[in-house]
Amino acid sequence: MARRIVDFFTGAHRDFAAQVFPQLTEREREVLDLVALGLGNHQIAGRLFIAEKTVRNHVSAILDKLHVSDRAAAVARARDAGIGEPRTPPG
Repeated sequence: MARRIVDFFTGAHRDFAAQVFPQLTEREREVLDLVALGLGNHQIAGRLFIAEKTVRNHVSAILDKLHVSDRAAAVARARDAGIGEPRTPPG
């Protein structure tokens, strides 16, 4: 299941996210997408096979790069851009 979620960040969704948030790295966009879906750091770490500390570092970088002060503001920016909307992974 986790691999299917990671696989979902390919194709059109990945290209769209890169156009909307070019200042974020690919991994930061993945983290932002999962934050916008309501996942916590522990859940994100498990889905992306990275340490929770790494997730926290990515979230901090996202907040800095988007010039927002908290996760809720970053989520609002993502949702305004159409990222993090509930959807069903392919397959």
